[in-house]
Amino acid sequence: ALSRSGKKVLHIDRNDYYGGAEAALSLQEVEAWTDTVDEEPEGNSSAKLGFSRAYSLSLSPQLIYTRSNLLPALVSSKVYRQLEFLAVGSWWIYNHRNARQETQQEEAGATPCTAKLERIPSGREDVFADKSIDLRSARSLMKFLKLAADTEAHPSILEVWGSKPFPDFLESHFGIPPPLQAPLLALTMSPYSPTKTLTLYALPCIHRHLTSVGMFGPGFGSVIPKWGGLAEIAQVACRAGAVGGGVYVLKKGFKTDENPDQQALGREGTRLDEATQLSTVRLEGGEEIKAHWIVGSNWDLPSKLEAVTSEEAVPDYTSRSITIVSSPLSQLFPPSAEGALPPAGAVVVFPTGTLELEHNSDKPQILKDDPSPVYLMIHSSDTGECPAGQCVIYAHTTHPVSYTAACSLLQSAIDRLVASIDESPKPQILWYLHYDQKHTPPATADDYDTNIKCAKISNPHVLKLPDVDPGLVLEDDVLKHVRAAWRRIVGEDEGFMVFGEREGMGEEGVEDGDGEM
Repeated sequence: ALSRSGKKVLHIDRNDYYGGAEAALSLQEVEAWTDTVDEEPEGNSSAKLGFSRAYSLSLSPQLIYTRSNLLPALVSSKVYRQLEFLAVGSWWIYNHRNARQETQQEEAGATPCTAKLERIPSGREDVFADKSIDLRSARSLMKFLKLAADTEAHPSILEVWGSKPFPDFLESHFGIPPPLQAPLLALTMSPYSPTKTLTLYALPCIHRHLTSVGMFGPGFGSVIPKWGGLAEIAQVACRAGAVGGGVYVLKKGFKTDENPDQQALGREGTRLDEATQLSTVRLEGGEEIKAHWIVGSNWDLPSKLEAVTSEEAVPDYTSRSITIVSSPLSQLFPPSAEGALPPAGAVVVFPTGTLELEHNSDKPQILKDDPSPVYLMIHSSDTGECPAGQCVIYAHTTHPVSYTAACSLLQSAIDRLVASIDESPKPQILWYLHYDQKHTPPATADDYDTNIKCAKISNPHVLKLPDVDPGLVLEDDVLKHVRAAWRRIVGEDEGFMVFGEREGMGEEGVEDGDGEM
């Protein structure tokens, strides 16, 4: 946006790949990356992986709702022409009743039940078509779905129920029983347990889900970018910036060593000339550059730059894993509607209390201390992230107790998903990696100009973008913070991400007559 607004932009990245925390890496690149985060991937020597470049594994996979503010920006900037989006189809929930029945049956020596995944209804037609829902409950669900779609009714509801747990609202206001609350909670994609998922959070999330379905075609309401998710958008944005004159340098970051020369640049690694309003910074390798503005985030700005945060804000940790499976898991990708696009993504939700952990006992125990749910995003080979005949499972949860417990929860969810697949031979896990991501919430919920400021800093020309929310949905706040930084630098609000056609150019950065990039 800045390079296409007449600004000279130098984009430096301490990594040797684009995308930062949202990067997509080959197998070899992931294994090199694990050396920097002290993790070690696991492989299955009895099954064959494809070659390294056959994989493009996302470190932070996120789905994009069709009503996301990012999609219109991609259209107005013309960069959508270099992107391909694929539909996220079915949403599944692990049947918690079956999980408890299985534990009881195993203790009794009986064969446990196998039907553990249930497809979540995505709209009114699906609710009435689901024979497992009685008529009274179906009517209650219909009343709720009608309310969720009506934003004019939300303020009065949230005034009373906003600070209360969402399950309490569903049961007290609509009479929706607990078994039917779990699918609704799943649609919120909440990282919290039911008792910590407030109505103020959940109701807008379900509204977004319901109103997104059908916007770009029948049967789906969210998409994923092909070839590595958000990393592909980052690369396309970099190319668009280069068209506007931006210069990109990989493997180059700020020099942050504690030495006298660096201290001469100030406590935050910059020095502002009051007369010219130019800031001097030193890069790795010793180069000094002058800039009117410095914009970055936690992972690329000098460590002494502190973002403005709320007094209550404390870092939270998200546990993730990436699993490559020797099966396309086709039964998770049924057509979502007649005439719908073939889905390339699916979501499987394991609600709070459905998974078991070893707690220094001979038998696994179901956790009863209200841990967070576990979400699995399954990407088919159509995404370009793995070879045909395989798929990638991205698992996600917030820390329930400890790093070890989180790892066990993710592994348990993956094992149960694979075990539930009715295929012969059974799918095998070819490769597995578990890692954590740290996230610090921004200072305010909606004051984006405040959120991009740095705390206790003498140089007002340094802007720090808040961490991207590590959840499985790309939130609108990401682009709102970027726009706030752009507005601060450019001095106006109109024209953000609105790029005109360049003479002699068909696609963004591709001359007419050239092939696809």
